[in-house]
Parts: sequence; C-alpha cells; structure tokens
Amino acid sequence: MEVGLLYSGGKDSTLAALFLERFCSVTLLCGSFGITDDHEHARRAAARLGLPARRLGLDPTVARAAADRIVADGYPRHGIQQVHEHALERAAATGVEAVADGTRRDDRAPTVDRSLAQSLEDRYDVAHLAPLAGLRRRAIDALAETALRVETGPSERIGTGDYEAELRALIEAEHDATVGELFPDHTQSRVTGRRSPPAGG
Repeated sequence: MEVGLLYSGGKDSTLAALFLERFCSVTLLCGSFGITDDHEHARRAAARLGLPARRLGLDPTVARAAADRIVADGYPRHGIQQVHEHALERAAATGVEAVADGTRRDDRAPTVDRSLAQSLEDRYDVAHLAPLAGLRRRAIDALAETALRVETGPSERIGTGDYEAELRALIEAEHDATVGELFPDHTQSRVTGRRSPPAGG
C-alpha cells in the first residue's frame, strides 16, 4: 500500500513512519505554505531516516484564515485543526492509496475523529491511517527514546517543519498580536536520526 504521511520531522510523525514502513511504501509529505522554509527541517530528518520525502504545497489562503482564527480566538487550537484538515485533503488528492499522520490519543489539536476520517476516505477513495491514535505521550516518549535520536526545546528554537512555525511567522508579519500570548509554552521535538537496534534484537 502506498501511503502519504504528513511529516514534520518531529518524533510523533517519525514514529508513525517507523510503524508504517514495515507494511507500506511510505512517502513523507512535508507540508508547506511557502511562508517560511521550515519544511526543510522535515526533509533533512527524512533523509536521516532514509525515507523518501517531498514537499506538499498547501494553500496560503488557508494559513491566513487559520492565523486570523487564532488571533480572534486568542489560542491556536481551532486554527491548527483547520490547517491539519486542509493538509490531509491535499495529501489525499495526491493519488496515494492511504494518508497518515502522527496524531495520538491525547492530542488536543490536531485530531482526526471518526467522522472526519470517514469523510476523507469516502471523498478521496483512500484509507486514513493513524498508527499512534491509541498511544499517549508517555508511551510515545518511551518508544522514541528506544528508536530515535531527538532534540527537544521550545518551538521557536527547535524550528520543526510543522504548521505552527509558519502560522507563528504569519501572525508576527500580518497581525498586531504577540505570538507568545497566543501559543502556550510547550516543547517541540526534532528527529536527528535513528538509533541502532539493541544487540540481539
């Protein structure tokens, strides 16, 4: 099965890729609105993993609408969700048999509920795969520690290839709002490579 996986270069989407690569032909889709070059972090991470990657062009008008929503709401949840749904649609339209992402059980945003997954599958004749949907953050951290080399830090320092970096840049450039007040402090991850499997395993 040919799968297009939305890929940021962080540990969630990377673990999703590792789960899927045993069973599928995975292409990592590095979404970009063309606002910044942050998707290059994701492309470098993909190269270190040895998995094929390509840029997935996203519509800048969707980024602007999401940025407007974040500023109006005063928090990023709905804007991030809007962007993720757009990225899934774009991925589904690439002709792959399945689309996937690194959403996990305890995510607040983005999420892919059953009705969204079914709608996507019905409209594009694809399967939606979410290999981390049953896992919570603690399990993902343990798996990442075993399988990946990862850098972590604040979003503005790590600069992963996720939607947040481009939305932050857009808000800074086009809105009279302080990004730090809109986005809660949190740690991002950036994958720098795979760990060698344990001896005998």
